[in-house]
Amino acid sequence: MYLTMKEISIKQFNAATPEKFQEIMTGPPDIAAQWLATAAEHGVADAQASYGQMLLDGTGVQRNPAEALHWFKAAANADHAMGMNMVGRCYENGWGTTANLVVATYWFRLAANRGLDWGMYNYATSLALGRGTDADPAQAFAWLEKAAGLGHAKSWNILGGFYEDGREVEASMETAMDCYCRSAQGGDFRGQFNYARVLAAQGDIEQAICWLKKVPTTATPAFMEKARKFLSTAALRELRELKI
Repeated sequence: MYLTMKEISIKQFNAATPEKFQEIMTGPPDIAAQWLATAAEHGVADAQASYGQMLLDGTGVQRNPAEALHWFKAAANADHAMGMNMVGRCYENGWGTTANLVVATYWFRLAANRGLDWGMYNYATSLALGRGTDADPAQAFAWLEKAAGLGHAKSWNILGGFYEDGREVEASMETAMDCYCRSAQGGDFRGQFNYARVLAAQGDIEQAICWLKKVPTTATPAFMEKARKFLSTAALRELRELKI
């Protein structure tokens, strides 16, 4: 159960300066969770979304996906874009509720229309795959361009795939390479892998290996399994022998 104002009084909450609140948020997670719980109950949408994330992840508080969804919905109903996006994620993955891709896509669309890069990315993914809505690759591409324009690294990676494969646009390895590079520099592990893959194909083995070594830092176990399988069958010996 989430903490209430009994733990942090309204007087304490109202008296906290922005500097003090920032100090609390970067301190012990359990203390931060108490303050966010109070702020959430006090109607602060940012706190509702942040506290929902802590409940979803089990950071500083016992993990409770259903309670997380409650706070995401509270934030979303206050027109909070990330709250909308996270309601979508909960329905997409069945976190605290029954999975429903139609409902998930509805919330992703709302978040995208509010200008949130993650909302644009998730809505584009739904459109590209036809999940919870009719497939519309052209619209997906348009939303990915908008998200990428806001610096969203994962969107740059998928745009690279569109340009490499010639989907919805004329194929261009030069443009694909630029997209993968932006994604890699933005910290997306898939972008790092794809950038390395193309660098290797162009003969820049040293740089390719440099980027491949960055991938395990943030990649999921499932992606690492696929990456290692790909490298084990690579034509270049340097890639086959690389241990990541």
